[in-house]
Amino acid sequence: MSAFSIALRRTLNSLSLAALVAAGPTNAAEPASTSTAATESPTAETMERGRQVYAQNCFICHQLNGQGLPGTYPPLAGSDYLMADIERSIRAVLEGLSGEIRVNNKRYAGAMQPALLRDEAIADVLTFVRNSWTNRGDVVTPQQVAAARLKTGYKTFEALVAASQFPPLPAPPEGFALREVVRMPANPQRIASDGTGRALYVLTGNNGDVWRVDPSSGFIRQLLRGASYLEKRPGDIGGPTILVGMTMDKEGRLYIGSNQQNRDRLPVQNIVTIYRSTSFKGGDPIDPKPWFQTNYPGNFAFLHGLEGMAFGPDGSLYVANGARTDANQGGGEPEYYGKGETELTSAIWRIDPQGSPPTLEVFAKGIRNGYGLCFNDKGELFESENGPDAHAPEELNLIEKGRHYGFPYQFSDWTKKAYAHTPDAPSDLAFTLPIANVGPDGGYAGKPLYSFDPHSSPGGMTFLGDDFPEGWRGTLLMSRFGNFIREPKTDCGFDVLQITLRRSAAGAYEAQVRTALAPLGRPNDVHLSGRGKIYISEYSRGTNSASSYTLPGRILELSVKSKP
Repeated sequence: MSAFSIALRRTLNSLSLAALVAAGPTNAAEPASTSTAATESPTAETMERGRQVYAQNCFICHQLNGQGLPGTYPPLAGSDYLMADIERSIRAVLEGLSGEIRVNNKRYAGAMQPALLRDEAIADVLTFVRNSWTNRGDVVTPQQVAAARLKTGYKTFEALVAASQFPPLPAPPEGFALREVVRMPANPQRIASDGTGRALYVLTGNNGDVWRVDPSSGFIRQLLRGASYLEKRPGDIGGPTILVGMTMDKEGRLYIGSNQQNRDRLPVQNIVTIYRSTSFKGGDPIDPKPWFQTNYPGNFAFLHGLEGMAFGPDGSLYVANGARTDANQGGGEPEYYGKGETELTSAIWRIDPQGSPPTLEVFAKGIRNGYGLCFNDKGELFESENGPDAHAPEELNLIEKGRHYGFPYQFSDWTKKAYAHTPDAPSDLAFTLPIANVGPDGGYAGKPLYSFDPHSSPGGMTFLGDDFPEGWRGTLLMSRFGNFIREPKTDCGFDVLQITLRRSAAGAYEAQVRTALAPLGRPNDVHLSGRGKIYISEYSRGTNSASSYTLPGRILELSVKSKP
């Protein structure tokens, strides 16, 4: 390797504090601001900068229309709490916020991390939210933010960044080695590869960028820019395009799934597009083009959309397309569909790639939020599912054709309704229970749990084959991103679980669940590539829900140790 390559590798991999402080978080969408004094009303440029910061950092909790999530994340639209005290609002962004607050005379008990944003970006985003929806307020200036920052525990942005460094790696399981492959320039979402270990392809952020990682050297370079291939169309809403699904077929082509809300025709639609690479350069897939597209009504508060994707042994592409609601509640926004789920939502799709155009079949229903899809050596399909805000257990499901997995009528093995608005199930509809967790980990507390701790956010999965030793061979590994909601007030997730499946006397699968790696900084995908090697995407650095998750994470390698 040349001296230039070594220097470049170190520059990219270290993401030194000095570089981070100079440039700011690479995923934070914080354009430089030159405003230095308050004006009677914000300029269009300030509002646009603030909108970009909001779309990158705030919308996931407070929603695109500022309505928040009932009981957890308060509304910003028409918020008495936000508008009553500018300094309090600034300090909430700088320091984070936890514990109960009252907004518009309603109780909220979520958690907000400190924002790793510079003073200019915080001023812009607060100006935006204080002058959007029904709000009308003064411009917030960088000087006001700087003065408030001096009253916090971290007097400067640099001090806050220094307190957010990578934690040490956890101890690997016996017989395995764990190492850091690369520190990513943006938050890694998904990993794909041809399975040989030659190269990893990492989808980052929500902008469609894909990075090529050489696992042996840790060298990283950008392969695809989302801005160069993601379609823009009339009517697209200004919020972010959500991209959390990516996989690769046997021909080495990348498939990247996107969700984008569009108001070209009402009610507002969610446009689902799967892009497929169309050529190769140096063996790497490039030039993605729209390959499959469909749409259904969007939602201003919830939109799980396309998330997990995996090719099955039959050559079909299986897609987890989540719910458009938390639990089938109605709307209330005039531009949006005022009802619950549709035929295409809360479903597992099977797409025939041989069709021209590709054809979609609804394979299974009752899926709220299927992030991970994985096939075992028997061709059985497993799905990891995130549950509702109502504190029901997260689920691990064996997905079979034509079955219904409960949503929105039933969560986990609950017989009670999750919410007062939960509809009654049709009398002729039979539900398939999730797989029972029989311990000792993953939320097990002395009796079977269907399946994991509430809000632990199960993510990507992979099946371990003959390259792994006894006790690991034939099991699943699953990442858990960790909780956002702090009720019950305990942390859960932030780990990788090993799942051993056995048939019970009744013939149903039961899962013996053990912690393989913990704590980790919000892992959201696990991927098998090369002999005895598993790659884990740490989305960010924080190893508990009180930690910031805005700084980008890294790719880790868990590998079987060579025998002497």
